[in-house]
Amino acid sequence: MTVGDVNGRPASVLVLGGGYSGLRFAQALTEHALPVAVTSRRQPAQPEALTPWGSAGSALPLRWLSFDPDNGALPDAEALDGITHVLVTIPPDGQGKDPVLEHLAPLLAQLPLQWIGYLSTTGVYGDHGGRWVDETTPPAPGASRSRARLACEQAWDCSGLPVQIFRLPAIYGPGRCPFQNLLQGTSRLVHKPGQVFSRVHVDDIVGALIHCIGLPPQRRPRIVNLSDDRPCPSTESLGYAAHLLDCKLPTVERFEDICGGMSPMALSFWVENRRASNHRLCHDLGYTLRYPSYREGFREALAEERRTAARGNGDQAA
Repeated sequence: MTVGDVNGRPASVLVLGGGYSGLRFAQALTEHALPVAVTSRRQPAQPEALTPWGSAGSALPLRWLSFDPDNGALPDAEALDGITHVLVTIPPDGQGKDPVLEHLAPLLAQLPLQWIGYLSTTGVYGDHGGRWVDETTPPAPGASRSRARLACEQAWDCSGLPVQIFRLPAIYGPGRCPFQNLLQGTSRLVHKPGQVFSRVHVDDIVGALIHCIGLPPQRRPRIVNLSDDRPCPSTESLGYAAHLLDCKLPTVERFEDICGGMSPMALSFWVENRRASNHRLCHDLGYTLRYPSYREGFREALAEERRTAARGNGDQAA
């Protein structure tokens, strides 16, 4: 962990968007005694609502800030004083614009910022028929949400702030794996010839972000894909999840037979097909994946889910 000091004072981190990845990142930093502020649209009823899945607590508490532009709730200059590093996980707004730049750019420009990480999507590459894409592949987004993401990337590039863009495929981890749906019988085993999905474990998002923060600024490329080594069909990953649970798989359904009944959102994930390369992250920048494939990631995620469940049962018993 090498975020370190900035001009003789400890680094201070702001996470804009207290969702799944943002909270996991914040938790990792507090465990290394770094002060972290996390934004949310509304204050949680209980402080532990800002604690990520499976966490037993932090070395330092997370500081909560309200960020809800639609209702006029914005952090002020005093709340952001001394922030040196920022992670932006908030998606584009309903107009396709970045709400952070729209409402906080003047404040951010006044801070002693060393790094801003912006979480985008590999969806900006569009459909490549299952071929590999890397950071040099020209963006060609098909889905409207991916076009909005690309526009936000470009807006950050023009902001004059020290931004680094991270393009993410499907994110999984504890609480974001197919285990519960398999056990409840709601999973669907869909086969589409040649279709693959790239993915990344949430802890490799966290690890890669921390790794890039620790690099000298001149070694940080503008864009980095965060993905694991093994894009694969969803039938393969679901089959392995069923193996870990020792449960039966649902009946295979052919994509062409069921696509007419899919929601537009669900269908959008199936009409694009690409493999996201992590060569820049792992070879050029030297990051070592904790979970090179869904196999290692699923095993650890299931173990963490079970540890969390056992801890919850213990608390109830006490």
